[in-house]
Amino acid sequence: MIPRVLSIAGTDPSGGAGIQADLKSIGTLGGYGMAVVTALVAQNTQGVRTVHVPPVAFLVEQLDAVSDDVRIDAVKLGMLHSAPLIAAVADWLARTHPPICVLDPVMVATSGHALIDRQATEAIRGLCDHVDLVTPNIPELGVLVDAPAATTWDQAVAQAKALATASRTTVLLKGGHLVAEDCPDAIVTANDVTEVAGRRIATRATHGTGCSLSSAMATLAASGLSWPDALARAKTWLVGAIEHGAALDVGTGNGPVDHFHELRPHLPATGWCDGAWKRTADLRARVDACAFVSGLRSGRLDPARFRWYLAQDALYLSDYSRVLARASVLAASAAEQAFWAQCAVTALTTEAELHRSRLDGIHSEPAATTLAYVNHLHAVAGTGSYAEVVAAVLPCFWLYADLGRRLAAADHDAHPYHDWLGTYGDPAFEEATRTAIAITDRAAGNADTAQRARMTLGFERSMRHELEFFLAPTR
Repeated sequence: MIPRVLSIAGTDPSGGAGIQADLKSIGTLGGYGMAVVTALVAQNTQGVRTVHVPPVAFLVEQLDAVSDDVRIDAVKLGMLHSAPLIAAVADWLARTHPPICVLDPVMVATSGHALIDRQATEAIRGLCDHVDLVTPNIPELGVLVDAPAATTWDQAVAQAKALATASRTTVLLKGGHLVAEDCPDAIVTANDVTEVAGRRIATRATHGTGCSLSSAMATLAASGLSWPDALARAKTWLVGAIEHGAALDVGTGNGPVDHFHELRPHLPATGWCDGAWKRTADLRARVDACAFVSGLRSGRLDPARFRWYLAQDALYLSDYSRVLARASVLAASAAEQAFWAQCAVTALTTEAELHRSRLDGIHSEPAATTLAYVNHLHAVAGTGSYAEVVAAVLPCFWLYADLGRRLAAADHDAHPYHDWLGTYGDPAFEEATRTAIAITDRAAGNADTAQRARMTLGFERSMRHELEFFLAPTR
């Protein structure tokens, strides 16, 4: 199903925020976008000049015109300028009962200035009780809980929990306004916090990020993703959009993000896998820089640390081979069935035997990081989706082939880890990796929008587990 998503928000004639950003976000993430205008805003990348608010009666006519004819799968609420306007929207929501409603409470400008009056603020607080997700920035979160804006992540989490408890809703907590090197976001309920890590990007191309994220969340939720999974996918997409925003060269102030960056020709045209590989560049850089890989490259890695790693990897390979066998069962073509079956056999024989030869019969129990990784793979395998399974197993091919290619430059006959480096630098493993990439690209081409979103999520989670595997302590 292609989700039909309605944005109820103000305009931005420069195209970076408001309903213009919403429609771009909805479309690029696989939805059909619709828009009802709450306010006509004269603005550009330098700021807002004037706001014209049409009569409330006309807003209601717009809303009824859409809902009388179109089945709406999700609603995103943006700029709601006054208490009477908010009351009209609340009444329409009560009459139409859209399955998903996301509120982006546009209340405070980046400068800190209030954008709506006290009555409208109270009305927005009341509206939080009737939506499924609220996506305030840090200053807006403070206003909603009637407290000063949080200055630390822990303070922000506490405020988000307070809002979720008081309104019996879910909160998307955004860390962008905090002063910190990292930039986490989180899905917060009264009893749970699911954090998605992120990095801060040095750029002025941030205009419309709040609008874009909230409409992306509505679209992904309407596609069937849970709020945490929707956030993981939306955050990956939005980080890329921010990174590529400067290339648009729009305006002289805070420019817009590039909503369509995943479709731009500056990404390789060979398919889904190249985009997934680029989106995990940060994780791969952290693998390269970690002490384990550095020590492996130089040959100075503590032998005890390496034996612990091999013991855990041998345990991992046993479960990994089962997931590869599951991919073989799910594959539609005989060639792909044979490929995954052979990979499963290789994982149990050639690679696992190499590990056991260095372990001298030492028996180990699986560590928490090992269990987390294999549990993730088994969960994906349990979905029965071929596309999602091959995307989740691909990092164990691609990351090691990439590492092996570069570690080969440090390899020599006397290298203490020569046999291990040779396995992952082997041309046959390179060829298997290329085949796995080609298969995954084909699977992505046959998948629907929601499946591709879950493929991306599974690939990135596997990459994170790979990083945690290299970082894990021996105890």
